[in-house]
Amino acid sequence: MIRRMIAVAVAALFIGNAGAQQAQLKIATVDMALLFKEYYKTAIAQQEINVERARIQKDNNEKLTTIRQIESDIRVLKQQSEDPSLSDQKKAQVYKDYQSKYQEGIQLDKERREFLGRKDKALNEKMVDRMRGILNEIRKLVEERAKSENYDFVFDKSGMSTSQVPFLLFSKDATEITASLLKDLNKDAPAEAAPTPGQTPAPEEALKPKQTVTPEGDQ
Repeated sequence: MIRRMIAVAVAALFIGNAGAQQAQLKIATVDMALLFKEYYKTAIAQQEINVERARIQKDNNEKLTTIRQIESDIRVLKQQSEDPSLSDQKKAQVYKDYQSKYQEGIQLDKERREFLGRKDKALNEKMVDRMRGILNEIRKLVEERAKSENYDFVFDKSGMSTSQVPFLLFSKDATEITASLLKDLNKDAPAEAAPTPGQTPAPEEALKPKQTVTPEGDQ
C-alpha cells in the first residue's frame, strides 16, 4: 500500500508549463523511503507508538495475571471436589464455587480480548494517520523543491512496481536531491530525536497493522 502511495505522490511530479516540453527536460530523483526512514519526526512518532503499545501490553499482562489466578483457584476447587471424604453437601458447594470461578474466568478473558482488540485497532489507526501525515509533509517539501529549482519531473527511485521491479531503472543526467532534502527535513531536529539504525521502519512496514501481543504470549 505504501509503495503505491509514494508512487502516486512523487513518481512523476510535473512542474512547469507547456513550453518546457519542447526544451530539454530537467529531471531529479529522490529516495522517498530513505527520507521517510531518516526523518526525525518518523523516529519520534515510532517512539510514541512504542510507548503506547507497551502500556497496552502492561494492562493486558495485569489482566492475564488475574485470569491465571482464577485458573489456579479452579484447579484447587476441582481437586477438592474429588475428595471422597467430603460430604455431599460440601461437594455441592465446592462444585457451585467451581462453576462460578469458571464462568468468571471466561468472562474476564473475553473482556481482556475485546479490550486488546479495541486498543490495538485504535493504536494502529493512529499510527497510520501519523505516518501518512509525515509522508504528506515530505511530499510537500519535494514539490516545493521541484518548483523552486524548476524541475520538470521528480522520480522516486525507491518506488517498486507490482512485480517488485523499480519504476525508475535509468535516468540520464538526473539530479539526485535526497541528501539535500534530508538535511532540510532534519535541520530542526532535537538531538534526542535522531534516528538510530533499525529504530524506524520502512514506509511499507510502518503502515502494516501490528498486534500488541504475539500468539505465543496470548494464551
